[in-house]
Amino acid sequence: MSARVIIVVPTLNESHHIGPLLDALLVESSELGARIVVADGGSTDGTTGIVMEIAQSHPAVRLIHNPRRIQSAAMNLAVAECGDEADYVVRVDAHGTYPSDYCRRLVAEAVERQVASIVVPMLTIGEAGFQRAVAAAQNSPIGTGGSAHRMGNASGPVDHGHHALMRIDAFRAVGGYDETFRANEDAELDYRLRQAGHTIWLTDRTAMTYYPRATVSGLFRQYFGYGGGRARNILKHRMRPRLRQMAPLAILPVVLLAALSIWHWAFLIPLALWGVGCIALGMHAARKYYPDADMPVAFSPLVGVAAMVMHLAWSSGFWLHVLQRPFRRGTV
Repeated sequence: MSARVIIVVPTLNESHHIGPLLDALLVESSELGARIVVADGGSTDGTTGIVMEIAQSHPAVRLIHNPRRIQSAAMNLAVAECGDEADYVVRVDAHGTYPSDYCRRLVAEAVERQVASIVVPMLTIGEAGFQRAVAAAQNSPIGTGGSAHRMGNASGPVDHGHHALMRIDAFRAVGGYDETFRANEDAELDYRLRQAGHTIWLTDRTAMTYYPRATVSGLFRQYFGYGGGRARNILKHRMRPRLRQMAPLAILPVVLLAALSIWHWAFLIPLALWGVGCIALGMHAARKYYPDADMPVAFSPLVGVAAMVMHLAWSSGFWLHVLQRPFRRGTV
């Protein structure tokens, strides 16, 4: 292909994944003539040693230090240092799994469509226990609200999706990622791209596999950050949230309202309706994504529980950010 490409891998303690990932990306690099840039945020588990060893025998691999540690800063830094030599930047997350021709398919579609950004569907897979329940929830509307890149089997222009490829001139023109965002930075950048007149294209030619959080606490922290990031995004751009984003906002008030049940049981009704609805929809999702042989009926209610954790965490993160806003200076 004639397009010039850099493949950026943000890392932080990814020693278990980085070696096999780079081996796979070197095949892509050879086919595309692409440089692979590993932007490490200060790993302490040997990740950088593995990368440096591979780089010694493969000049296409370059390691750079990301002092800000977060992924958005890693991408900005890689484009700043290596973007002059490329037309497109491909983002590859070290903890995901990708088809062997992932980068090549992205570049081919970008060249064909002449769009600023290609985003990909995410297939979420859980290996066991609670992680499998989370995966079922995230692959269904109960956990994603029907987000196009989570549901799969579609292609076309979208407002937002999992970041995979961007045209470097468009990325630079809108200022890259906003590094003040620790969550939802991808959706925030997508908003600015669309406001600048660019198209974000959801491809159906390739996808990535994502492994979700395996514990309740990890899942809660993740979605708490997502909720706060979405609030910040809405406030920064004076956006009108979509219905699927507004619905979870009611969850924290519903949970707090239940505390009033010490005076009257009726205050428990909204909480009960939410819980029963999540369990029922979760069991439906379990039957759809896992045959009974793989997920026993007795286990399937956990899908609804996982969804409830996601809803409550997202709602809590959103409202906390909104309530703290008057006490912040110089931020949204």
